[in-house]
Amino acid sequence: MDTAPYLVHRFGTSLVVLAGVSVVTYGLLFLTPGDPAEVILSQQLDRQPSEAEIEAFRAEHGMDEPVPLQYADWLTDVLRGDLGTSYYSDASVTGLILDALPLTLELAAASVVVALALAIPTGVLSAVHRGTAIDRASQLGALVGVSMPNFWLGYLLILVFALTLGVLPVAGAGSYSQLVLPAITLGTGMAAVLTRLVRSSMLDVLDEGYLDTARSKGLRKRIVVYKHALRNALVPVVTILGVQLGALLNGAVVIEIVFQRPGLGMLLVDAVFERNYPVVQGITLFTAVAFVVTNLLVDLSYRYLDPRVELGGDPA
Repeated sequence: MDTAPYLVHRFGTSLVVLAGVSVVTYGLLFLTPGDPAEVILSQQLDRQPSEAEIEAFRAEHGMDEPVPLQYADWLTDVLRGDLGTSYYSDASVTGLILDALPLTLELAAASVVVALALAIPTGVLSAVHRGTAIDRASQLGALVGVSMPNFWLGYLLILVFALTLGVLPVAGAGSYSQLVLPAITLGTGMAAVLTRLVRSSMLDVLDEGYLDTARSKGLRKRIVVYKHALRNALVPVVTILGVQLGALLNGAVVIEIVFQRPGLGMLLVDAVFERNYPVVQGITLFTAVAFVVTNLLVDLSYRYLDPRVELGGDPA
């Protein structure tokens, strides 16, 4: 499939996905128990609000209208680029997201670097030395990494490197030293998944005939493995990496709480507990858009990694 028709097709399906996300997100929030207006006013006023105050709050924020009409009004604003305002500070939801986003992107990027730095060499070595102690140690490490909860690893790293050794800060953001432990915590789980995939993909590629041709030309083993084999082996890895980026954003919520990083995760958790619906809806929709765009970029990257790949299809 040519690039232009493929992009049009993906754009259409992406709109359907985002529409579904918006409906589910908006609808489920109203199924939570309790009156959001009463909960919000109780926290704002630090006392039980009167019925008149509750009704005034509902009218001010459109909560006295039917839910479908509220959704239609919200979606109209979203299509105009307005994600609404916070119930607590009257701050723009877009502004709140943009303020918190850099720290989350910083954590995500550092985690990807950690994951790739661990997964690619480990997976390649495991495949090249198949059946040896190196291979078995790699698979055992990947199994442990997949099985280990991120939050448990985070607390363990805090205990060892922050509280016991005192070489790294416990929490916060703003310096590279405060990024090390969260990035290792979040990147380790992804590295475990990618290590197993790199190994499997490399094993398939190493049996290809064109590598025998490269070897017969007298090329060194390192060049055959890293220049010829690894590039083709990375195609499925890039696919899973795109999917893992979505999981990475979800994992960032937990890790930001563990390390008290004021990113999107902390903003979302605070908004959920406060019943701050516009912020929850805005972050959810923003995350969905980021996930869809990331997967589109991953698909387009196939052509660079392997020209045989047809967009929307299988390798030729």
